[in-house]
Amino acid sequence: MLQRLLKLLLLSALLCGSGRVMRADDGSEVVVVYNNRSAESKRVAEYYAEKRQVPKEQLIGLHLSKEEIITRDDYRKELEEPLWKALLAKKLITLRDDADDAKLTMPSVATAKIRYAVLCYGVPLKISKQADLNEAGVDQIPAPLRENYAAIDSELALLPMKTRTMRLTGPLNSPFYGTTNAAQLNPTNGLLMVTRLDGPSEDIAKGLVDKALEAERDGLWGRSYIDLRNINEGQYKQGDDWIKLASEVTSKLGWETIVDKKPETFPRSFPMSQIGFYFGWYDGNISGPFTWGETEFMPGAFAYHLHSFSADSVRSATQNWVGPLLARGVTATMGCVYEPYLGGTPDVGTFAVRWLHNRFSFAEAAYAGSPVLSWQTTVIGDPLYRPMGKLPQVRHAELLTKNNPLIEWSHLKIINLNLANKTSPTMMITYLAQTPETRTSSVLQEKLGDLWLLEKKPEDALKAYTTALDLKPTKKQQLRLLFAQAEILDGIDDKAGDAVDVYLKIESTYPDYPDMTGLYQKLLPLAQKAKRDEVVEKCKKALEKKP
Repeated sequence: MLQRLLKLLLLSALLCGSGRVMRADDGSEVVVVYNNRSAESKRVAEYYAEKRQVPKEQLIGLHLSKEEIITRDDYRKELEEPLWKALLAKKLITLRDDADDAKLTMPSVATAKIRYAVLCYGVPLKISKQADLNEAGVDQIPAPLRENYAAIDSELALLPMKTRTMRLTGPLNSPFYGTTNAAQLNPTNGLLMVTRLDGPSEDIAKGLVDKALEAERDGLWGRSYIDLRNINEGQYKQGDDWIKLASEVTSKLGWETIVDKKPETFPRSFPMSQIGFYFGWYDGNISGPFTWGETEFMPGAFAYHLHSFSADSVRSATQNWVGPLLARGVTATMGCVYEPYLGGTPDVGTFAVRWLHNRFSFAEAAYAGSPVLSWQTTVIGDPLYRPMGKLPQVRHAELLTKNNPLIEWSHLKIINLNLANKTSPTMMITYLAQTPETRTSSVLQEKLGDLWLLEKKPEDALKAYTTALDLKPTKKQQLRLLFAQAEILDGIDDKAGDAVDVYLKIESTYPDYPDMTGLYQKLLPLAQKAKRDEVVEKCKKALEKKP
């Protein structure tokens, strides 16, 4: 029975995703750029080059400002021009014979040994506004978009068009947006895929490649958290649609996907455990569960929060979103350095399809999901990172062979894919019963409890959640399990006292829990029902003090 179900689901995995294994790019296709005024920047460059086996001659040090923001003139003189000359001198790109013909509009590059550029910690982030820049045709651009400031990543991506006259004011529609052919993303077609290894510290920047390699080896696992605003009409619907598509991708490909449709972001008290993906909007600074307790990012995790200035700085661990997410352990992210307006932000739905379904590299997916270039998006992470490089059945077999505890997540994906293909919860309960790893996995025991609830058997669910709590869950998974226990006990007539004990355990285990008021509001009627007078008094006093 077990083997038959396993084969069924592994087939489903192939049907739900691209069965074609994409060619894995290697370090020979990357140029690594660092600030030779910064020892930290050089160390990050050398670290990445060693990990990804980038040829030494493809590390390029430039004399750059240490500030995150530079002028347009400094960008040209210190970064764009020297990098262009270095690429030509090292024959990493070659030009067309007619590259200088002003009448031509096609890319300047004839051949390219590289497709990716990595900007290392210490390389400036953004270009400031040039007040005296006057360009023809600017009056045809919508007034809010008549700006010439930009993210360096997005501007530098058009380096292969160097000999062409490119408008600097406003965004340029990307011809690569939505592409299903990763090979099109090439300097010979006018695009250099630029990402950066950056963040609040040198060590954080170095860690981005370590975590990417770990996820490539063992898989990108965890749960997918989606924070929608439930917008069904109007100009902001596009943002919700993009994030909604991302949720459909992670759900249909087997990740446990939790969707919040309330207008506000996830509450601070939400037990966001074992994060593989986070897509949300629209707070100015990092908020919600990320501001309470340890953030449980899994190795390889991607997180994105849509906000106009989410990457105003990437070197702050407290301001905006990108820097704080990196400081909390995310492996890959994106953000905007200046006001992009919604249509100029990353289409994370298309990004998710390309990255997870079509098995693109991180940079390929990011640029396939970018509606515009020469604008405000910065892409942070290892550009070669390809978490879906192995087919599901290959990954599953490897984890089993190595007795890797991450096998629990592969089993969870098997269950979710079967459920998506209309397999009954009863059959999945049988699958878990016959899976040896279920006995030692808090993740699988929690899923077993969820399945019993689907079958309307709360007491069996309670047993599974109790077992899960005995199997060393993470801190926030433990909190979720305790709340699940309490809710089930609350619905059983003679178990009010047991529910009280569970809530008291939450209170004592999590003294800094952000919503103690809500906890006492749940606890009070249960304590009254169970005739626990001392607890009743405790709740009343606590609720009287609430603000």
